[in-house]
Amino acid sequence: MKSRLFSMTLTVLLGLAAPMVAADKVQPVRMGCGIMTFDTVPGWGLGEDGRSVLGSTHGGVVVDKSGSVYTSSSLGIFVFSPEGKLIRKFLGDNYSNIHDLEIRAEGDAEFLYGARNAAGEGIKVHAETGDIVLKLGIPAESGLNLTKWSPTAITVAPNGDIILADGYASNVIFKFDKTGKYLKHFGVKGNGLKEFNTAHGMTLDTRYEPARLLICDRNHAPKGRLLHYSLDGEFLDEVVTGLGMPTSVAVQGDYVSVPDLHGRVVILDKSNTIMAVLGHNADPATRVNHAVPQDKWIEGVFNGTHGSYWDKDGNLYVQDWNVSGRIMKLVRVK
Repeated sequence: MKSRLFSMTLTVLLGLAAPMVAADKVQPVRMGCGIMTFDTVPGWGLGEDGRSVLGSTHGGVVVDKSGSVYTSSSLGIFVFSPEGKLIRKFLGDNYSNIHDLEIRAEGDAEFLYGARNAAGEGIKVHAETGDIVLKLGIPAESGLNLTKWSPTAITVAPNGDIILADGYASNVIFKFDKTGKYLKHFGVKGNGLKEFNTAHGMTLDTRYEPARLLICDRNHAPKGRLLHYSLDGEFLDEVVTGLGMPTSVAVQGDYVSVPDLHGRVVILDKSNTIMAVLGHNADPATRVNHAVPQDKWIEGVFNGTHGSYWDKDGNLYVQDWNVSGRIMKLVRVK
């Protein structure tokens, strides 16, 4: 499983489009390679005037069973059709800036789980009604007496246990049962093998049996890495190193997409070998840069990828960390 990657030389096909050309005039850009080749969808998710409707994006993206796409921004949660038409928006200003999203079917309903860093809480939301059904705050039972609480990532175990990472503060990861009862915690801030330096993203890694946690240690020195932990908080493996600043992870089948704040998405297979790099930004002025306005976007080039998610057909939705609010659809080339 272990794959240490200290240098990555990959051919990535990029196309450049003039800024703010009407979406119907911009040509799709092909990126990736082999079975992980994708075409961009110019203008996906933009309003009728060709402008982003999202507001600043510093969040996640998920897809429900019907194919609807949910993404979080400074203005709440937006829901799009697979074709990029805005269906609805909910939660709004009171629950803006949800840093990470997960989605889970429970019975006949689907629920969103969110980590809210600035607001200092984890939440569970009914995906259809928008009702908040659970909130997770600092668990006093942990005995940690935290002075700051800034959750960055959330995921859910098969039995419904909720795992919430305090990645912008203590770097402790907390485990709750499905009712929100505190169970345990693990982790500490640092650059050691079993320490976290910004536990920024996390998901349930279903590529293996039993499933385990796949955690983005974004700022680990000298470069970011992915880690495996058991669902009980036991260190298993340092999976991949040298990834820049990995922000989140999304799994489909044997593959995982890893957005990197340096402006690219890395695709790994089950052996954690790199299959493709998508949207690589070679310009140091516009990568890891939240302030790139919409009229400076380049089709097929990312600025600071923050969230991603697969749909049932293997297409990818990618959110940039961006002042204007950027979400992109990448269609898998069969």
